[in-house]
Amino acid sequence: MPDRSDIRDPAAAPDAAVEPAPRRRRLEPDERRAQILACAIDMFGERPYAAVSTAGLAQRAGVARGLINHYFGNKRDLYLAVVHRMVTLPRIDDMVVPTGTARERVEASVNWLLDTIAEHGNTWVKVTSHEGVGNDPEVQQILDEADDAAAERMLLMVGMADSAHGAQLRALVRAFGGLVKVAGREWIVRGTLRRDEVHALLVDMLTTLVSETMPRVDSGR
Repeated sequence: MPDRSDIRDPAAAPDAAVEPAPRRRRLEPDERRAQILACAIDMFGERPYAAVSTAGLAQRAGVARGLINHYFGNKRDLYLAVVHRMVTLPRIDDMVVPTGTARERVEASVNWLLDTIAEHGNTWVKVTSHEGVGNDPEVQQILDEADDAAAERMLLMVGMADSAHGAQLRALVRAFGGLVKVAGREWIVRGTLRRDEVHALLVDMLTTLVSETMPRVDSGR
């Protein structure tokens, strides 16, 4: 005979019916997807692309392997999601556009860049330097679109967003972005530069770009 504690009280059924179960079910998939992506970001930063397996990722994330396929498809699709996450910028509405002198704007812009890089340092370096799946057209497209978006954002931050020569100015910022990627590798992977040294380098270069090169291009000279 079952213990009295095992017998459900019929009067409790109405209370169970009003529990916010639908809300938990709606939020859970997003949280699980974010958990898997966070683990993938870590793993692709720690290991070469070929050494990352969906089975190993599932074990680390504490989920069934089938869930990775459900949310992301195969390993390459998951890697593309990691690339996209690494280069996605905050929404423009969430940004505080710096004010003050040109130098102060540059300092704030470089701090923003380095904070963005530092969040997932090793993975950011590998993604932006084409480590992983190699010369993949889809990866390249994501990176190119991210470079364009970052150039737009940088022009806004340094007060040059309304220039009639926007295409040329964006090209200059993309060229500066190449220096950012190399300096990031020296700092994060090779350890040959400290963050403050990278900061000083990028501030000097961006200051020259903003105070000399961009005005010259903007005036049509």
